[in-house]
Amino acid sequence: MKTKNKENKVNIITLGCSKNIVDSEELFSQLKANNFNVEHESTKDDANVIIINTCGFIDNAKQESIDTILRFAEAKKQGEIDKLYVTGCLSQRYMPDLQKEIPDVDKYFGTTHLPQLLKTLGADYKHELVGERLITTPSHYAYLKISEGCDRPCSFCAIPIMRGKHLSKSFEQLETEVKGLVKNGTKEILLIAQDSTYYGLDLYGERKLAELLRRMSDIEGVEWIRLHYAYPSQFPIDALDVMQERDNICKYIDIPLQHTSDNMLKIMRRGITSKRTQEVIDTMREKVPGIAIRTTLIAGHPGETEQDFKDLCKFVELNKFDRLGIFTYSHEDGTHAGTMLDDVPQELKEERAAIVMDIQQGISAKLNQQKIGKTYKVLFDRKDSGFYVGRTEFDSPEVDNEVLVDAKSKYVRIGDFAQVKIDAAEDFDLYGTIVNP
Repeated sequence: MKTKNKENKVNIITLGCSKNIVDSEELFSQLKANNFNVEHESTKDDANVIIINTCGFIDNAKQESIDTILRFAEAKKQGEIDKLYVTGCLSQRYMPDLQKEIPDVDKYFGTTHLPQLLKTLGADYKHELVGERLITTPSHYAYLKISEGCDRPCSFCAIPIMRGKHLSKSFEQLETEVKGLVKNGTKEILLIAQDSTYYGLDLYGERKLAELLRRMSDIEGVEWIRLHYAYPSQFPIDALDVMQERDNICKYIDIPLQHTSDNMLKIMRRGITSKRTQEVIDTMREKVPGIAIRTTLIAGHPGETEQDFKDLCKFVELNKFDRLGIFTYSHEDGTHAGTMLDDVPQELKEERAAIVMDIQQGISAKLNQQKIGKTYKVLFDRKDSGFYVGRTEFDSPEVDNEVLVDAKSKYVRIGDFAQVKIDAAEDFDLYGTIVNP
């Protein structure tokens, strides 16, 4: 029986990172194959069954997940929806607490409970769909999760608690998935994992990221491959050789460093020194000239002194990262750092994060100014406020710089590439004109 004024329809709501997007896409594909009327983040408010795929990574993300659950739990109380299910990282980690505090949810599921969730909905888990999925991103790009879980012991991170041990997907499974994506019009493949550096070690006895990149690059129709979430310690240097030799592998890497002072790297249990971190960055730039490096940092981890923070700022100023993001530290239950005294006041954490972003804003502005007059291959993602908005190979969706072209100047189809000459630059955006190839 359906709720009054609602269709027999499932709406999947995804919170958190790109890895959660892939999980939701797999759920979406399974339900479609079972002939369910299902949408992803429908704005019509016409579904009677809601599935929330939650994030449990940091305080803000956890709060967003809880607020979303409460909102739909209230809607269920008011008779506006029939069923409410919760899955994902927050549910995996805090299931007993959530069941007690928000009992109006019909059932909670963990990160590996897709078959059980489908069974509860009256759907069969279709094994023949493994490696195939319907994407929820614009059709021209898609995330490819090359592994699940993480074996690293980082002090601050609860990912191993929520996602388990590292498990690589096989070459064959990933090749099948990429071929399916390309067949449906995907041009850019964004490789993601909790730790892409570790890829293959569990399956093949050694790190196989380089071979994976080579295999992905060989697939006809793949125009861009983009590498995310590489761990700096024991990074497979041979992957850089493949990046340099293959035109369809973007000269781009997302390598979260988290910190750069020896004291903090030891406290954070990162398994690397500041000197070795610098060597990895230098090697990347030496082997792949012009590579864009994105990193992520943490401000205010327990034990971070003023000198540690000064060392971090010096490292950022010295290395001039193309892209950079920074989080303020928050205590995570079950982690090593969670047992430590959270001794950096919140105001100071935020102040330190703002200082780093001010430094980065200046770096980004200078780097962007250097692009004026140059021509770049741009992939266009959308049309917005009179502009076609796209990205160069040096920018990932959602988080990095964008290229804006006046929509009145020349027509370009969304999902297509075009050569764009840069005419002007702001701190984090470029403005250009489409030129004939």
